[in-house]
Amino acid sequence: MAQQIKKIVLAYSGGLDTSVILPWLKEKYGCRVIAFAADLGQGDELLGLKKKALASGADQCIVADLRDEFVSGYLWPLLQSGAVYEYGYLLGTSIARPLIAKEQVRVAQELGADAVAHGATGKGNDQVRFELTFMALDPTLKIVAPWKDPTFELTSRDAALAYARQHGIPVQQSKKSLYSRDRNIWHLSHEGEDLEDPANEPQDSLYGLSRPVTKAPDKPEYVEIGFEKGIPVKLAGKKISGVHLLEQLNRIGGKHGVGQVDLVENRLVGMKSRGVYETPGGTILVTAHRALEMLCLDRETLHYKQQIALRYAELVYEGKWFTPLRQALDRFVAETQQTLTGSVRLKLYKGNCRLAGTRSPHSLYAANLASFTMGAEYDSTDATGFIRLLGLPLKVRAMQGRKAKGKK
Repeated sequence: MAQQIKKIVLAYSGGLDTSVILPWLKEKYGCRVIAFAADLGQGDELLGLKKKALASGADQCIVADLRDEFVSGYLWPLLQSGAVYEYGYLLGTSIARPLIAKEQVRVAQELGADAVAHGATGKGNDQVRFELTFMALDPTLKIVAPWKDPTFELTSRDAALAYARQHGIPVQQSKKSLYSRDRNIWHLSHEGEDLEDPANEPQDSLYGLSRPVTKAPDKPEYVEIGFEKGIPVKLAGKKISGVHLLEQLNRIGGKHGVGQVDLVENRLVGMKSRGVYETPGGTILVTAHRALEMLCLDRETLHYKQQIALRYAELVYEGKWFTPLRQALDRFVAETQQTLTGSVRLKLYKGNCRLAGTRSPHSLYAANLASFTMGAEYDSTDATGFIRLLGLPLKVRAMQGRKAKGKK
């Protein structure tokens, strides 16, 4: 017997999983179901979403434009942190889930719902990200996760498609195209189908946010990003909002095939999965931000911040956004960004994003010190004593080794 629930707020994307979960919830619990969709920059994917949700049985559908909050409150802290998961994943899906879940909780509280639901599978990371956020922000809400319900039988693409047909629910996926995709203003991800074999090369037809490198222009293009305290605020010298900046950089970077990553990653639940990610605008910004940090941060701070970035990436990937540790790390990161004001020029060509010049009034680069020409500002004889002290532990260890072998 299903637990007694009066009203559920479902995180609704309009994709295959949540399209069939919505009527399933109505059948299973016999209660009101509110479909909640977050506009995080999916573009045309949201067209007709409300109509589809209501036709699928939703008692109400709420579509919230969260693009500004997503960029300023989530993507910019992520960018400033330097977080990258396992060599190449810029955390496009991971960083979006806490915001969606936070707003889902807000809607549930506002409308008097006693439960929240999501369509994440029991094998993936998203179930953790949603549910940790629910527990952190309102532990009184019941959590409904159909994929972990023993009575839920729509656990394959074919079964879900058949259910959708039976209930008259239109879905974009077909048996010929069953990639699992997630899109927002930061990235577009692809999983499933032929990608499940790591030996298969991604096909050119896969890409949706960027061009295949083989079809990128033969002429390079330059972009210049202006930063204020680690936040990108200018494009080509002109002020621009965060949302419009990412839209422009996605268009420019996508044209040149920038930001395509093919990655076999370690999921939080213990298995490896393979995904192809397109993050053109994000890749441009990450490259530019790193260049500015290299110019403006001292060695000790930069090296320690690199360690922090790894932990920050794990927290985001694991859905631990609303935690004291993440908030504390944000305060550290914010302090490191105080001198990160300047401009970075980048060259985009055939999938590459390369540094083409960095300027900052807070630059720690001193040409007279870095020059091969010896000047009065640097006494090279100081290095003699420095190296002797630096190498003293090595020298002592080597001498002890010689004694142990009976050598003088």
